[in-house]
Amino acid sequence: MTIEEFTKLKYGMFVHFGLFSKLARGEWVMNREQLSVDEMKELAKTFNPVKFNANEICQLAVASGMKYIVFTTMHHDGFRLFDTKLSTHNSMQSCGRDLVAEMIDACRKHNLKIGLYHSLNNWFDQPDAVAALENPADYEKFIDATFARLKELVEKYKPFDIMWYDGWWPFDPAGWQAERMNAELRAIHPGLIFNGRNGLPGDFGTPEQHLNAPVPYRPWEACVTLNNSWGYVEGDDSWKHPLEVSNMLKTCVQNGGNLLLNVGPRGDGSIPEETIEIMQKVGSWLKNGGEEALTDCEPMPLTPTIASPKDRGDWDTQADFSCSGNNLFIIMKYHPAFYTLTGLKGNVRKITCMGQNIPFTQNGGKLSFTIPEDIRVTFRPTFKVECDAPPAIYRCGGLRVPNVEHPRYDPGEPDIEY
Repeated sequence: MTIEEFTKLKYGMFVHFGLFSKLARGEWVMNREQLSVDEMKELAKTFNPVKFNANEICQLAVASGMKYIVFTTMHHDGFRLFDTKLSTHNSMQSCGRDLVAEMIDACRKHNLKIGLYHSLNNWFDQPDAVAALENPADYEKFIDATFARLKELVEKYKPFDIMWYDGWWPFDPAGWQAERMNAELRAIHPGLIFNGRNGLPGDFGTPEQHLNAPVPYRPWEACVTLNNSWGYVEGDDSWKHPLEVSNMLKTCVQNGGNLLLNVGPRGDGSIPEETIEIMQKVGSWLKNGGEEALTDCEPMPLTPTIASPKDRGDWDTQADFSCSGNNLFIIMKYHPAFYTLTGLKGNVRKITCMGQNIPFTQNGGKLSFTIPEDIRVTFRPTFKVECDAPPAIYRCGGLRVPNVEHPRYDPGEPDIEY
C-alpha cells in the first residue's frame, strides 16, 4: 500500500482483543493491577474465545462503511494471538487457534485492507523493558527479542498493508533502533507503511482520542474509542451517539485524515450489541449519501472573528455541510419537515436525496425545501445540492450581513468551538 492509497481509505476499524479481554477491566489490567507473569500464565489456560468470528467482524466493518481493519496481534501484556515459535504464551497454545490468520483471511475475503498492531513494550517476556532500561546486557536481549517478534510477524503474514506499532515506553527512536527496525521490516515486506509509534514520525500520524491534524500537515489517522475503553471493560456504557461518530468521521475527512474507530470484543470474542447498533447506523448513513458527501471532500473553513476570504462554511442548528466541486452536501442532524438554508452563494440547479429529486425554492441566498416523510425517518439524510459554481455559505451574528468590515460571530478570539 502507498501512503496515497492509505489517505483514501477514510474509515477503519480498530480491534482491541487479547488475554486481557477475559478480565473485562481494560487492556492495561496487567500493569494497573500488577498481575504477575504466573497469574497471566494461569489465565492463558482458560483463553478460549468461542464467539470470536473474524468473518462476522469483517462483515460488520463492511456494513459500517469501513475500508480497513487494524487488529491487535499482541498488546503490552505479551499474549500473542497467533502461532509463534518464539513463545508458548499464545492463542495457539491456549485454544488451538491463530486469530491473526483468521482475521487476515477474513479481511482478504471481504476486500478490506489489513493493519497489524503490535506492541514494542512487553510486560510478560523477560527481560522486560524495565530490566532493559536498568541493565545494558538485558537491553540487548530485550531489543533482540523485539526485533525477532516483529520479523517473525511480518514474514509469517505478508502481504498486509500497515505495521501499527504501539507501546514504545521507555525508549526514544535511538533506543528502539527505530531506523533499523523500519528498514529491516520493509526489506522483508517492501509494501508496508508504518505509523509513528516507534519514535519516528512514520508514514502517518496517529492522534489518539482527538481529531487534530498534525501541524504541519501530514497524513494522519485519529484512533478513537466507541465508549471510553479500548479493551473490553464491563460496565462501560458511555457509548458515543451515531451522530457523534458521523461528525467525527466528517471532521477527519475534511481535514485530510482517517478515522480508526475501536471495537473491544468481550472475553468470549463476542461484539457488544451497542457497538453493532452504532456502527451499522453510521454505515446506513454512508450508504444513503454520506459516503458521496465525504468523497473528494473539500475543507469548509469558518473564521468566527474577521472573516477570511477562504471561508466557505458555517454552523447550523439542523445540519452539517461538506462540499466537492460544485456540489454542496447538507447532512441533516435532526428530522425537520422543512429546511431553510440562508447565506448560500451561488445558484442551485438540482437537489437530490436517496434517489429522489427534491423540489426547492431559492430567493437569492435563501434556499428552502420540504423533506419527504420517508426521508425524514432516515438517520442523517444527506441532500446533494448541485450549484452553478463551487458553493459557499456566509452568515454572521446579525440578522443581515453588514456592508462594512465586521466580526463574523465574535469580536475577539472565541471560547467556543465552531
